[in-house]
Amino acid sequence: MTESGNMMDNRRWRAAVVTLSDKGAAGEREDKSGPLICEMLRGAGYDVQKSILLPDEQKEIEKCLCTLCDDEKMDIIFTTGGTGFSPRDCTPEATMAVATRNAPGIAEAMRLASLKITPRAMLSRGASVIRNCTLIINLPGSPKAARENLEAVLPSLQHGLEILTGRTGECGQQ
Repeated sequence: MTESGNMMDNRRWRAAVVTLSDKGAAGEREDKSGPLICEMLRGAGYDVQKSILLPDEQKEIEKCLCTLCDDEKMDIIFTTGGTGFSPRDCTPEATMAVATRNAPGIAEAMRLASLKITPRAMLSRGASVIRNCTLIINLPGSPKAARENLEAVLPSLQHGLEILTGRTGECGQQ
């Protein structure tokens, strides 16, 4: 049974994690955020099917997100990195470019939770959107910030995914 009282099928949420880092993609820096996010998701019962490392190239990010959504039918995609003010940071732009609908509350909740920890959270440009039936969430690139942001929203995502994928149609609590 889910929180909303509906029966769940046995299918786990299909997830992908995409790390965006020029240095990581060039082999100059170890990706610590991607594996951390994968570990957290697996611990929460998600079926992490892909973990990808790409440079900060908007068109390449857009192509990857479209493939994961449209061809591989992921339920949820988490990106990490590329959400700051650096001229190469283009993750939010790539994410918004592939969106069919906006889902701003998730990014707003992450920033609000992070602001309780550091005033620099206001500098995050991360986005949260829907592409067809896939939820895409941008997380920060640092492992600490990625963990804190994911912890802030992970408990509420299952219900959103149930609504998005048609497993339930009710948002009101009983």
